[in-house]
Amino acid sequence: MTQDFHSKRSLYTSRRELFKASTIAAATLAVPNFAYAAAADTLRIGLIGCGGRGTGAAVNNLLSCEGVELVAMGDIFPDKIQGSLNNIKGELVDSPGKVKVKPEKMFVGLDAYQRVLAEKIDLVILATPPGFRPIHFEAAVKAGKHIFMEKPVAVDAPGVRRILAAGEMALQKKLAVVAGTQRRHDFGYNDIIKRIHDGAIGEVVAAQCYWNQGPLWHVARTPEMSDAEWQLRNWYYFAWMCGDHYVEQHIHNLDVVNWAINAHPVAAYGMGGRQMRTDPMYGHIYDHFAVEFEYPNGVKTLSMARQMEGTDANVSERIVGTKGTSNAGGEIYGANAFKYEGKRNNPYDQEHIDLVNSIRAGTPLNESKMVAESTLTAILGRMSAYSGKRVTWEQALNSTEVLMPTDLNMKSSLPMPPVPVPGKYVVK
Repeated sequence: MTQDFHSKRSLYTSRRELFKASTIAAATLAVPNFAYAAAADTLRIGLIGCGGRGTGAAVNNLLSCEGVELVAMGDIFPDKIQGSLNNIKGELVDSPGKVKVKPEKMFVGLDAYQRVLAEKIDLVILATPPGFRPIHFEAAVKAGKHIFMEKPVAVDAPGVRRILAAGEMALQKKLAVVAGTQRRHDFGYNDIIKRIHDGAIGEVVAAQCYWNQGPLWHVARTPEMSDAEWQLRNWYYFAWMCGDHYVEQHIHNLDVVNWAINAHPVAAYGMGGRQMRTDPMYGHIYDHFAVEFEYPNGVKTLSMARQMEGTDANVSERIVGTKGTSNAGGEIYGANAFKYEGKRNNPYDQEHIDLVNSIRAGTPLNESKMVAESTLTAILGRMSAYSGKRVTWEQALNSTEVLMPTDLNMKSSLPMPPVPVPGKYVVK
């Protein structure tokens, strides 16, 4: 998610109440679900990427799980590390012993991830902008660390292929990998998706999903900032770091559709553009998308995503079957109408509980393939919208386009990428 730490603060301050409500396991969960992550040997945690989501993920883990402690942090910017540490300590006022980050274990720079991974840690949280995720994930697997990584996990097809390969390596090394597609750890979603798979709405024939909202944050450029620093601080507006907002945010909804249909799409036909955010301070990404996905057996999904001021918000999914429909997260309508009224949980906590418990049980979860496919689904939609062409899954998966700049350093000169123009943008 792209919200900053404070906009999601209510999730953390109400966590104790939510945690009490989640102490009874829900039998419908498709992932290992325990009352809490019980202490055994202490798990030492490193955090790579100290923005709002990295801070939030660390808080979720430290507050939800026993026998864990944060010992190392890394980010490109020193102000991010210190601000993150201050926020984490503020949330851990009742458990200060879980935060054991010494000044010499706060690493700054583009190579900070290497120095965090060189520490004696068991679990690493990867929460930098997504463009760095394939590099960091591969390095974490090679270093033998269990991993929590935020979504999306890549911004281009070569990055996805790198995630898939490292994910296979993690399986061989019996490393746990959990992704930040938190709906997969939501009790309500698990119950409803299981019912869909069991035929509650009949055969799935269509779906719709949406992430429509207003504008987000922006960091003004100062004279002292290099191109690299300005773009890194405004990572959300550059496809080489975020993949465009369609990939960075809408992956959540697309992941639910893939999950409900139990398949990834075979092709996409989309459109989009840049109508309101036209100032160069917003980088070069689009502000609206509409994509139709084709799935096996003729199933089609309509997808919308926009970030425009003054527009109606809608973040939701709808699954359509021959016997009914479902919002995927809590209700089924039609012949087998049902409303989930079971235990509610905080999925941002649950994904860490499930991760830690799988490590301690010796049955490590590995969600790398699932989240890689959902990431590529979003990239596929973006490629179709950018080009104005129908693009197949194979075209997207085998694309050679690399968005990340080569030889990146903090003084790099990075010209503003052009805004993609349908009909001119070429799928490579």
